[in-house]
Amino acid sequence: MSDDLIGQLKTMLIEGLRLEDIVPDDLSADAALFGGGLGLDSIDALEIGVMLDRQFGVKITSGDERNNQIFASLRSLADFVAENRTR
Repeated sequence: MSDDLIGQLKTMLIEGLRLEDIVPDDLSADAALFGGGLGLDSIDALEIGVMLDRQFGVKITSGDERNNQIFASLRSLADFVAENRTR
């Protein structure tokens, strides 16, 4: 998994979720996305899933038992995308 993919995900999250006053350098690859990290919620998770499908061809279902691991941080999300992307 590359830093380039993490950079793409940072930009995608900032633009797609309309995170105001946040630039890519503000986001740590290992910081929590939900809870105390960025403070994202379940609606944001759904939006991220749609963005990942559109941009990378990655499918994430709401019932996947791995979702807590997948969405733990940008790095874990990037690892999942790298392993499962179709574009």
